[in-house]
Amino acid sequence: MTGQDLPLPDYDQLPVAGLEHRIRPLAGDDVRRLLDYERAHANRPQVVEMLTARLRQLDAGAEPSSGDPEAEHSDRPEAARGGSPVSPDSSAEPSPPLRHGVHDV
Repeated sequence: MTGQDLPLPDYDQLPVAGLEHRIRPLAGDDVRRLLDYERAHANRPQVVEMLTARLRQLDAGAEPSSGDPEAEHSDRPEAARGGSPVSPDSSAEPSPPLRHGVHDV
């Protein structure tokens, strides 16, 4: 099997960060094909675990669902991916640490 025969175009060039969203709409047979290909080629532990976990979900009755076709673009700002950007302007004010169990003697 070559990378061109896979259910995800350009699978070999997809970043791991976006792969989870890209496999969500795939049926079990397609996920198995990706897993077999991954094991025979790059065999990345994180990707093998992700594909195996998705297969378990599908085997347990989960249905393929819509994924995020833009998820492979990891250069998007965090806020555009639904995250919450952290900055000094949005962080909590510093406070002194609590001292539990310390008594003046």
